[in-house]
Amino acid sequence: MKAVEIIIVGMPSKRAHKALNPLPGKLTGCRERRYPLPIAADLAGWTAICLAVLIAYTPALYETFLWDDAAHVTRPDLQSVQGLWRIWFQLGATQQYYPLLHSAFWIEHRLWGDAVSGYRLVNIALHALSACLVVAIVQRLEVPGAWLSGFLFALHPVCTEAVAWISEQKSTLSAFFYLAAALTYLSFDRTRRATLYWSAFFLFILALLSKSITATLPAAILLILWFRRGRLSWKFDVLPLLPWFTVGAASGLFTAYVENKYIGAHGATFSLDPVQRVLLAGRAAWFYLLKLVFPSDLIFVYPHWTISSSVWWQYLFPAGIFVTAAALLALSRRARGPLTAFLYFIGTLFPVLGFFNVYPFRYSWVADHFQYLASLGILVPAAWAVSRLLSGSARSELLKVGVPALLCLTLGALTWRQGGFYKSTETLFAETLAHNPDSSMANNNLGFELARLPDRQAEAVARFEAALRADPESAEAHENLGLALSKVPGQLPEAIVHLEKAERLQPDYPESHLNLGSVLAKTPGRASEAIAEYETALRLKPDYEVAHLDLGTALAGTSRVKEAIAHYRAALAIDPESAQAHYSLANVLARTPDSMDAAITEYDAALQINPAYVEARTNLATALATIPNRLPDAAREYRAALEINPQSVEAHYDIALVLARMPGRESEAMAELETVMRLRPQFAQPRSMLEQLRKALSAEHSADRHTGR
Repeated sequence: MKAVEIIIVGMPSKRAHKALNPLPGKLTGCRERRYPLPIAADLAGWTAICLAVLIAYTPALYETFLWDDAAHVTRPDLQSVQGLWRIWFQLGATQQYYPLLHSAFWIEHRLWGDAVSGYRLVNIALHALSACLVVAIVQRLEVPGAWLSGFLFALHPVCTEAVAWISEQKSTLSAFFYLAAALTYLSFDRTRRATLYWSAFFLFILALLSKSITATLPAAILLILWFRRGRLSWKFDVLPLLPWFTVGAASGLFTAYVENKYIGAHGATFSLDPVQRVLLAGRAAWFYLLKLVFPSDLIFVYPHWTISSSVWWQYLFPAGIFVTAAALLALSRRARGPLTAFLYFIGTLFPVLGFFNVYPFRYSWVADHFQYLASLGILVPAAWAVSRLLSGSARSELLKVGVPALLCLTLGALTWRQGGFYKSTETLFAETLAHNPDSSMANNNLGFELARLPDRQAEAVARFEAALRADPESAEAHENLGLALSKVPGQLPEAIVHLEKAERLQPDYPESHLNLGSVLAKTPGRASEAIAEYETALRLKPDYEVAHLDLGTALAGTSRVKEAIAHYRAALAIDPESAQAHYSLANVLARTPDSMDAAITEYDAALQINPAYVEARTNLATALATIPNRLPDAAREYRAALEINPQSVEAHYDIALVLARMPGRESEAMAELETVMRLRPQFAQPRSMLEQLRKALSAEHSADRHTGR
């Protein structure tokens, strides 16, 4: 048998020498060659990759969250140490059960709070590090084009969605651990050192805890080993990876359960029979390949294909996959590379090809971020092909450098352009609708963004209506349209119709009950129905802080004060740092006999959390004004409120009332009343009070002159 090189990282060791003949009786004539440690050229190359990624993604560095980013970045109720415990041990506490990802978000929030650029820079850094790992892996495999592979992955625009979208930090974080695990396992394969095996296994688990699509790694490793050796050994290749397959399968199945139970990956959209799923998988695979080869018209939400087993041409897609696989299998007797690349690409995509339900299928069967890791199955062979074509001695150095540079510059420019669409939600969905105008999801989310702007409510309503024309059964569109109409005078009845429809479409969704309850609470005579909706929301989600707050307010309005107080305290148990909960509790306590001191304590707590909470400050001042010896404190709080909002007519009037009760402060009270009259001339009470104060001061001055004082 031919001599085989065993490549050792760094200095050789006794344990390394034991690995020189890992298959006793089968391999002979092995010799050791040290794998060189990184040199300055490598460090310069890695630095160049990092700089290239940073430059290419500069347009995406904007201070705004996109779509569901806020649902991924650590919520207030999870920002404590107890919240970190919930991230790991409470299903449903986060959108998806990826505890390592949400722990990373938790740490990032501790470092820079809601500063969006921080999260985006982390995504960019992780992507750059992953590109460097790609270089290291390809170098370890001694495949030509390692540096070009890294740059292609770093700059290809199909990766933009995973890198520029904060919610997809799960892709960049899991990819880093996935590639680090692969690189470490390749070192183990050459040295058989147990520490390397367990290090690789630990990195693989970290990848799974970030995103379970990385469960395909052990299959990818076996594929690479087959590519290197042309055969697989049960003992030395397959057996060590059996624990990996077990853990990966368990992670994938658990994620499928969470997607169905907690996220909503079920319903009519997902009702595909086995034939339809095969048709979908074939079409999706060719779609992803096309986007890699010709990365044009990349959009956030692609059209939602109609998959039908009665349409003959849809069978061409899976048939093409099978024909290609057969051809590459025949070719593998002479060259294993093409079949390896094909199987890696299809195998890494397998979890998102349609055989398993994932929530984004509600909007589109395909998404760019789905092929973030799978793209390496095409990009690495492409880099190898370019390198081989340019490697001939007759090729000029200019051509050898110029062609890869031009390719990278082109991809980088496309990524720069694509990244600019991620600067805001409005820009992202407007661009999506330019290519996919019938997208219910894009119309709905653009409408949601417009609804936040007071002067664009009509546009928001039009977008929600467009979303419902595209998908009349869209619960989200019905809900958002109902909320938008509830702000339009005279539209409450129609708003309730849409909110009730949304609730029927998703009866187990607590937010639907909350939103319907909020609109019913505004409708005269329907307070009891609103209370029932809030109570349903809490049955579905007992730790729903907002529902506790809204239910407390509704109960307080029906004189069920003790129950209201109980719900406010329940909200504070969930989030002790909720200024609104402290404020709402204080308002109820202030109206409860013998509870004024407790109310003042709650107002103080709200202001410690949010010193600019002007309503809490004015209500605290009002509470203090009921206590005769606290009038100076009340005046101080009103002054603080006026510093926040100098144009508040009510605060000026209220402080005048307090000052008028304090001996020697009448002139200050008169000044405040004059300010009120200037700000609101039609306000009659200040004018009457001002006249009374002037008369009282005049009488006092007359009495002083009469007594000779």
